[in-house]
Amino acid sequence: MSGRVVLLVTSPRLPAGVLTAQAWDLVRAHPVLTADESEQAAALRAAGATVTAGAHDVDALIAAIAAHGTVVWLAGPDGDEQLARELGLRLAREPGLAELELLYGSWDPPGARLLDVVTVMDRLMHPEAGDPWKRAQTHASLAHFLLEEAYELYDAIRDEDAEAVREELGDVLLQVVLHARLAEETSGFGVDAVAGDLVAKLIRRNPHVFADAEVGGIEEIIANWEQIKKAEKARGSAVDGVALSQPALALAAKLLQRVERAGLDVSNPGPETLGGELFALVARARTEGLDAEDALRTAALDYIEAVRRAERR
Repeated sequence: MSGRVVLLVTSPRLPAGVLTAQAWDLVRAHPVLTADESEQAAALRAAGATVTAGAHDVDALIAAIAAHGTVVWLAGPDGDEQLARELGLRLAREPGLAELELLYGSWDPPGARLLDVVTVMDRLMHPEAGDPWKRAQTHASLAHFLLEEAYELYDAIRDEDAEAVREELGDVLLQVVLHARLAEETSGFGVDAVAGDLVAKLIRRNPHVFADAEVGGIEEIIANWEQIKKAEKARGSAVDGVALSQPALALAAKLLQRVERAGLDVSNPGPETLGGELFALVARARTEGLDAEDALRTAALDYIEAVRRAERR
């Protein structure tokens, strides 16, 4: 009867020793070989498995199979694809030597690559081996990059360019992680606190999903969100918390929205000034269900195309 070699693949993004019950049964029952010492190898050894690390090649594996019948190869973080390929070819040429199995002892959960982002950022921010430019930044010096990346994402969304959306989302994520990493050194909180606050907020503001609240539709979901948000913020005015740095048309629309939701009757600025006229246009756009900021941007883009056509004549 031929022997067996089991290629055990584990996620490098999970804590060492986090394995399925099937994987634990396997490594406790059979000798484990691996190329290098690792946290995973140490965790298996500490739990009673026999783990041998070293420069094992295909011949060494075949010899171990002959001696033990079944051996486990603990793959490294990259999956040891070259060794697996060579072993597979050898066993295909000599099928009586052993059977090759693949077992996933653990795998990446959704969002696991975000851990890689944090790891890379820690490396970039290392005091000695990191990137001097990033280490020299502050929240203030990076603020305009955040706006720039957000606008580039907005452009990609308007263009319905899925590849660009994917790239620009990454650039926005970079800003979030970098700001959180700076805060870790200056303000006493890091990306885990940011993510934790977000998780708590999402659960708190969606009781129709995470609790027993019943809703009759989208409008009621929005109303619940606003009520919960109002209770959390305890603001003194309906316009407190509005981002004042946003473009002026968007700012005017947001103020009008807040006043409408608060049920207030406040007159718009007088039309005798240019600002008052523009504000009145934004108010008119809201009554017509239009986005004044988007409308002006569309007109500006149309003007750009008209300029280019004129230049080509």
